[in-house]
Amino acid sequence: MSDQTIGEAERHKAKMAKRKAVQDAEVASKSIEKGVLLVHTGPGKGKSTAAFGLVLRALGHGWRVGVVQFIKGAWRTGERDALERFGDQVSWHTMGEGFTWETQDKARDIAAAARAWAKAKELMADSTIRLLVLDELNIALRYDYLPLDDVVSALRDRRADLHVVITGRNAKPELIALADGVTEMGAVKHHFAAGIKAQEGIEF
Repeated sequence: MSDQTIGEAERHKAKMAKRKAVQDAEVASKSIEKGVLLVHTGPGKGKSTAAFGLVLRALGHGWRVGVVQFIKGAWRTGERDALERFGDQVSWHTMGEGFTWETQDKARDIAAAARAWAKAKELMADSTIRLLVLDELNIALRYDYLPLDDVVSALRDRRADLHVVITGRNAKPELIALADGVTEMGAVKHHFAAGIKAQEGIEF
């Protein structure tokens, strides 16, 4: 190894040691442990996919998980089939009647959203549930299918150890303000725009 290579290796080691010290101090300074409220929003693909990745992580730790789908209809998806194999460890509820442009019936959509929200509150009160995914809740709120104040109040007052993940475009500012973490998925490029249809294992 040349003197130049040795010097580069030593500089890199010193740089990483300094960075590690900063990172370790940052981690050590965090002491709060609580149930977090996470919001996945934005125009890009992957909001629900990210939420279900978190579900898989929670299941790996032996947690019991709840899922309520507000908009998506009864069509089967790969994630639903996979997660239902965990049996009672997953409480899955698909309660929408399809996307709003499919039903074209606001009264039906409001009724379906109300049933889904009632189920969500039931799961929020279940002390065996550690993580709750409210899939496409943002869409239900966007179209005023649910009273925003009631939703925000229930999420704010939930039990301290419950983690909640909310997905869907156009998250309400009040929900973003309440959340502990917000991720906005950007739409840089999507294969659907190039004429590639929704495919099993990728979109559902």
